[in-house]
Amino acid sequence: MQVSSIRPAAVAGTFYPGESGVLRAAVASLLAHAASVPIDAKALIVPHAGYVYSGPIAASAYAALRKSAMAVRRVVIFGPAHRAWVAGLATTSAAWFETPLGRVPVDQEAIAAVARLPQVEINDGAQAEEHSLEVQLPFLQSVLTDFSIVPFVVGGASPAEVAEIMELLWGGPETLIVVSSDLSHYLPYAEAQRIDRITADSILDGGVLARHEQACGATPINGLLEVARHKGLLPTLLDLRNSGDTAGERTRVVGYAAFAFTEPSHG
Repeated sequence: MQVSSIRPAAVAGTFYPGESGVLRAAVASLLAHAASVPIDAKALIVPHAGYVYSGPIAASAYAALRKSAMAVRRVVIFGPAHRAWVAGLATTSAAWFETPLGRVPVDQEAIAAVARLPQVEINDGAQAEEHSLEVQLPFLQSVLTDFSIVPFVVGGASPAEVAEIMELLWGGPETLIVVSSDLSHYLPYAEAQRIDRITADSILDGGVLARHEQACGATPINGLLEVARHKGLLPTLLDLRNSGDTAGERTRVVGYAAFAFTEPSHG
């Protein structure tokens, strides 16, 4: 295996523990304390901050996944661009993504299937430091057994362009869709609670998020909501909190929510 074919962990030791044993124990503890009831989730919306802040909320999504985990072999992940701007969606040429828990293979066949789309580019630079995708991996490595990923950093793409990729890679029970997004940023605690509740209700109602101030991943969320309407997916709110509830002061908080979407036949 060539070293260049590996996307190394970029935020291990900052967003989550960098030592494998500590990380494994931290994720196991977060999952053990999550109150979610396992369901047959086809898609998830999960936050992506440091584990001390959003880990308990993210864990509620991945704990819910336990019912369908054995079937999942491919995870298509969409996260908003934080480090490098891209015109559409950036994916990777890497064969593996690495975390302290090991290497996760990239489904290059799936990438080849969508690479012809004008909104998709291979851009390893946009992937190199992006935390919104990476922080999902230790949870997936802890809940799933044998799986690959199809990672997308979402920049200036439209929700319809995101939805097109989701539709092409939808598959069956073997494919899980994950949208990585936090909610409001740096508002006072009570105001964040109010705005995040409005945002959560909008997602549950299938309504479009009008502003990225509601959710940094508004574009991929709106893409998922478009597909959910088309396929009749049923959303469930699993957790809704903010950094003032987990590990931080309450004058400037970041909002987090976890949602699961199920297909009607699996309800």
